[in-house]
Amino acid sequence: MKQESKTIASSGTKQLPADIPKRKKDSREGRRMFLMVLPFLILSFLFCYFPLHGWIYALYDYRAPLKLSQCEFVGLKWFKLLVSSEAQLRQLGQVMKNTFAMSFLGIATSFLPVLFAVFLNEMRSRKCKNLVQTLTTLPNFISWTLIYSVAFSLLSNSGMVNTVLQQLGIIREPLRILDSGEHVWLFMILLSTWKGLGWGAIMYIAALSGIDQEMYEAARVDGAGRWQMIRSITIPSLMPTYFVLLILSVANFLSNGMEQYFVFQNAFNKEHIQVLDLYVYNIGLGGKSFSLATAVGMLKTTVSITLLIIVNHVSKRVRGESII
Repeated sequence: MKQESKTIASSGTKQLPADIPKRKKDSREGRRMFLMVLPFLILSFLFCYFPLHGWIYALYDYRAPLKLSQCEFVGLKWFKLLVSSEAQLRQLGQVMKNTFAMSFLGIATSFLPVLFAVFLNEMRSRKCKNLVQTLTTLPNFISWTLIYSVAFSLLSNSGMVNTVLQQLGIIREPLRILDSGEHVWLFMILLSTWKGLGWGAIMYIAALSGIDQEMYEAARVDGAGRWQMIRSITIPSLMPTYFVLLILSVANFLSNGMEQYFVFQNAFNKEHIQVLDLYVYNIGLGGKSFSLATAVGMLKTTVSITLLIIVNHVSKRVRGESII
């Protein structure tokens, strides 16, 4: 027994020196990875979490340029105003209708970058593939102000399109495209799809590069054609990436952005183009009601976080995967 205990002790002593360098290596690797992530954590804190202290303005009747201590504390006055005023409720209802419509259209067209990535992947000519990908990605870097300038030159009442159609005798009166609220939702989703199609396909193109090529070779040996390989290998391999981005889209259901709608809004289409982000901007900076805008922004953030938790829970129950 004494000899066995000595053998075990000696064997344990021999394993210890080999285990310590491994632990030190893992510790150094962990510190190095943490230092690489640290700048992004700092940026996230500065731009995402630190501004949350501004939510306190929703509890005051803030008037610029006074200090917050010089303003009257009103508690939940602005939150009550959102549901107590009939005119405010009517306006907020129209804003939510516009927001829901644009978000639904955005989710309904979220499959287009997937199909576009598959289309690019199936192109045999590498030069043609790079050219198409470059031309479709460039619009993402064009500002909405410049896009509006081009759209105004083409589609305004005195623009090139109406001028040419009138000279050809196709129409007698100019088409009201930019200053009409009838088809503004469709016009906005077409512009956003054109602008973001190539950029949205980048993640799917990266996911396609990670597919095991032996799966395609095995499918060819079994006699599968290109469409069969797309349906059975390519698209199923893209679904995990698609569902993650879909969950994030649902979580950002109330966040449509502001720039696109801001540059295209006017007195004729404002009722149908004003989404929630633009509404917050208009009542905050446009109407000088900073406290009310802060209250609306707080409610939007709360709803977005709730949607993220719900959708993530549903994804975990249905697909067995989650992102948080």
